[in-house]
Amino acid sequence: MRLRVGLIGLGDAWQSRYRPALRLLHDRFEVRAIYTNVPLLAEHAASDFQAQRLDGYRALVSRSDIDAVLILEPCWQGWLPLLAACDVGKAVYWAADLNFDYQQASLVKAKIDRSGVAFMAEFPRRFAPATLRLKELIATQLGKPKLVFCHQRLPTPTPHKRTPAERNGSRQASQTADREQLELIDWCRYVVGRDPVDVYAREHWSGAKCDYRNISMAFDSLDDAPPVTAQISCGSYIPTQWHEAINFRAPSAMQICCEHGVAFIDLPSTLVWFDEAGRHLESLDTEMSVGEQLLTQFHRAVTSLVRKMGDLEDAWRASQILQAARQSAESKQSVGLDLAR
Repeated sequence: MRLRVGLIGLGDAWQSRYRPALRLLHDRFEVRAIYTNVPLLAEHAASDFQAQRLDGYRALVSRSDIDAVLILEPCWQGWLPLLAACDVGKAVYWAADLNFDYQQASLVKAKIDRSGVAFMAEFPRRFAPATLRLKELIATQLGKPKLVFCHQRLPTPTPHKRTPAERNGSRQASQTADREQLELIDWCRYVVGRDPVDVYAREHWSGAKCDYRNISMAFDSLDDAPPVTAQISCGSYIPTQWHEAINFRAPSAMQICCEHGVAFIDLPSTLVWFDEAGRHLESLDTEMSVGEQLLTQFHRAVTSLVRKMGDLEDAWRASQILQAARQSAESKQSVGLDLAR
């Protein structure tokens, strides 16, 4: 079945992720309409896919020739495009902001439940070829996880004599850091296979800006799985113009110690793991790209008879863990988690 889709926003990953994936999956997706606040980009994309450019998200979601909506970047309307799509019964792929509180998530989830539409939130690290291969190795060679380490190094605007545009860029950088931490939290939950029971965090502030946060999550033992400690650190302490410094000796995106070996992931497609037999290097460049994996999963969610609703719950849980990390950093104490409610 070929889905007729409308695009709301194109985002920074348009050229690297979504455009190539939509091209390769032309037998499953047909782009019919595009709405974005960047006119030149919208014109190029509309011409590229022979789609119609529209001036508002409501005009897009209400079209009778659109089956699903891909919301590919955060926008000032917040959840409104999603809610509008639910009102007219259109499936939604959500790549916008995932950082929301429980009450807000409950209202949105209830709206999606009532509408009966398929919904998928974007978690790109889950569908990276290296992550999918790691999950296979955990089940076959490496055994259950015991320790997980993730670090993300982000550029930061120069703090001195900033213009209004630069201050806006600083706010965007803070939002980017929150998004990265949410995705890292979800990534650890996905790899470990369960929720943490408490979180402990520390922050470093430069003036009024938090430029580094370290989060430790504790996972209880479960059946035959040992307890797990996962440590996430995300920092934006290197000025943007220091290009060489930002990329110098960048750590692996994930290091994981398991019962029978250790593994190092460089996203999206490189995995090095060690066991008693020695070193194993796997380059997975020939596997489906992250964009293809994500859109293929969305196509299955829309065309399947079984509704896929777990992503909104996963996004909420990751957001709750991040909020608990902020509380921990402020109180300098461990914060217990009760994510079953």
